[in-house]
Amino acid sequence: MNSVSLRTFGAVLWRDVFVTGREMLPFLAQVIVQPFFTLFIFGKVLTSIGYVGGNYAEILLPGIVALNGFLGALQNTTMPLIMEFSWTREIEDRLLAPISVPLVAVEKMLFGALRGIVAALVMVPVGFLILDGVSWPASTWLPITGIVVLGSLVGAAIGMVIGTSVPPQRINILFAVILMPLMFTGSTQFPWAQLDHLRWFQVVCALNPLTYVSEAMRAELVPHVPHIPIWVSLLVIVASCGLFGALGIRGFIRRALN
Repeated sequence: MNSVSLRTFGAVLWRDVFVTGREMLPFLAQVIVQPFFTLFIFGKVLTSIGYVGGNYAEILLPGIVALNGFLGALQNTTMPLIMEFSWTREIEDRLLAPISVPLVAVEKMLFGALRGIVAALVMVPVGFLILDGVSWPASTWLPITGIVVLGSLVGAAIGMVIGTSVPPQRINILFAVILMPLMFTGSTQFPWAQLDHLRWFQVVCALNPLTYVSEAMRAELVPHVPHIPIWVSLLVIVASCGLFGALGIRGFIRRALN
């Protein structure tokens, strides 16, 4: 990457970040409302009336933080791509910038990941306020931040694949067919290792990269709960970043050249 490409890449990324700063309140509303109610109902209400165990909240919060980062990055990569390629045609301006087409795709994924990271980290204090007796040791903050970053990158890479593959006329089934299964098979609300009695569902969850983000979070924050070894989770997360990132860039180039 030469100096001109590097400066242009930084300028395009900064523009997107600046626009997000101007739209911070709508963005926060988008990323907080659904996980807030999930934490409140499952971690607060059901715990207080005795339908789930008292320690469920400390299992749930790491999964919801992982989900918010992953899904926030995925949505903030997928939806703009579908709109820009189909209706606003804003992508044409970016393709005219003095950077290569693959770098435009990388910028879109990186920006989506940044929004996912913010979405995940915002949920941490929200979770502490809602849930009783949940706190994370200071020694875990660095590793869980790294896990959130990796999880958001995976979400953005998958979002690039979806955003360059789903036709605009099929956007209405995007959530039902793709996003909902990803949300509920990502082991965000339950430990993957304790699905032995539902082996078929355990196998399905093992195919979802979000499972490994959730399990890595729990490995750091609630290590006494059975979990996938963290080195396995990190290996799968990094491999997923590479695989879906490559597929997403390839799909982006194909759409851009069309």
